[in-house]
Amino acid sequence: MKILLVDDDRELVDLLAFTLRRAGLTPLAAYDGPGALEGFEKEHPDLVVLDINLGGWDGLELLKEIRHRGQTPVILLTGRHTEDDKVHGLEQGADDYLTKPFSHRELLARIRARLRTRGQGWSAGRPTSQRLAVGPLELNTAEHTATKNGQPLNLTVTEFRLLHYLMTNAGSVVPTSALLKQVWGYDDPSGTDVVRVTVHRLRRKLEDDPAHPRLLHTIPGVGVILKSSPDSIVPSAEPISL
Repeated sequence: MKILLVDDDRELVDLLAFTLRRAGLTPLAAYDGPGALEGFEKEHPDLVVLDINLGGWDGLELLKEIRHRGQTPVILLTGRHTEDDKVHGLEQGADDYLTKPFSHRELLARIRARLRTRGQGWSAGRPTSQRLAVGPLELNTAEHTATKNGQPLNLTVTEFRLLHYLMTNAGSVVPTSALLKQVWGYDDPSGTDVVRVTVHRLRRKLEDDPAHPRLLHTIPGVGVILKSSPDSIVPSAEPISL
């Protein structure tokens, strides 16, 4: 598995590369935007670890470029501590994030979780067929495709996995902790922002009017429900949009 490390701190990249090699992964190094895009196009990495602050380059702009080129999982590294910066990165399509300083063990665990969930051999709850249909939504795990009313949905790997898990449990409220564990592959209470923003991203792709959702609802303080039909009743009080 090839991991593209993008950070203008060369010592940190060298240290992370050493850690990844010991774990049996193949690290690729880039220290700026042009080098990252060149390495991405040439090597087709399985995952990108991207620093949000690249000196003269904006890591979020680089993230946009990577997203234009495909759905390769991206983990953001950031030294910024405000929630807005993290949320903005997730809004741009990142799959996960870590705030500096972080342990190498934690980064490696996040990388392994993302690599596991990227494949099509993962399990997301009770066994299902290769095809799922819920209301206007259809999902094919063998072809890794999702449609709404027959029209293709352009989903990231994480969004696809999230939709699969919600469709598998359609009509039931799925706790946020269960989503974090089953979709992202780890159990960390601080990861609720990742769930919240990814659900928000998915809602924008599923709903005709995301401000007034008919399919994907958040139950405050509980979790998320994908309604089995647009006209079915949502449990609890009227949910709020993320």
